[in-house]
Amino acid sequence: MFGLRASPKPRTIERETVAFALADGRIVEIVRVRDPRAKRLRITVDLRGVRLTVPPRASAKAADAFLASHREWLASALARRGDAPAGLQPHVTATLPLRGVDVPVHWHAARRVHVECSDDAIAFHVTDGANDATVRGALRDFYEAQARADVGRWLPRYLDGLPRAPSRLRLRTMSTLWGSMTRDGALTLDLALVLGAPAAFEYVLVHELCHLIHMDHSRAFWHEVEARCPDWREHRAYFRSDGQALKPKLHALCRAG
Repeated sequence: MFGLRASPKPRTIERETVAFALADGRIVEIVRVRDPRAKRLRITVDLRGVRLTVPPRASAKAADAFLASHREWLASALARRGDAPAGLQPHVTATLPLRGVDVPVHWHAARRVHVECSDDAIAFHVTDGANDATVRGALRDFYEAQARADVGRWLPRYLDGLPRAPSRLRLRTMSTLWGSMTRDGALTLDLALVLGAPAAFEYVLVHELCHLIHMDHSRAFWHEVEARCPDWREHRAYFRSDGQALKPKLHALCRAG
């Protein structure tokens, strides 16, 4: 009996970017992810790009065949998606999203790569020959500093009504959630929040802080949220509409996540 030899099960998630030709000759980049938790081959398309998820026992040949069999579907899905957010281009990108608006960017030659913010513009300092990863990393650091400054301004006004303060704060890219709070008080917020409306960002902070009182989404939990943020329904609706674009924007600019 002959058959395909199963690939060894990976211990961690493995990612690689591959080029794939559509029927009309266009070349698209696909992130191929071998995920030990996956049960089947799957293609997803969103504003962050195309992702092919491969379970641990599927061979590379089977993954390629699966992708080829979905060539027409993929072209249709990309057409429905529309244009992906523009990436960061040194000396070309004219504006960057921050706190719900597009802020003008001024590019400057410098001895080190760093980003600063004034009242009406973002100053992006780059060195000659700086690689893309360094430039994107500087932007990510800038966004994290801005997000931490926002949280630092808002947090003190809510501490009096909490059983304790968060034990630590992490800002990272999150695939679906906007924030989380662990039982030991570790607070995680999506870095993409700093790109959007500040009031919506503050709502997410309030939401997660209320989990220090109730580690659930019970009626009592929502009572605590409403006491601190009466407009929480409006902000939640924001994430179901305008907020959907924030995560792919951050990904395109910083190649994060």
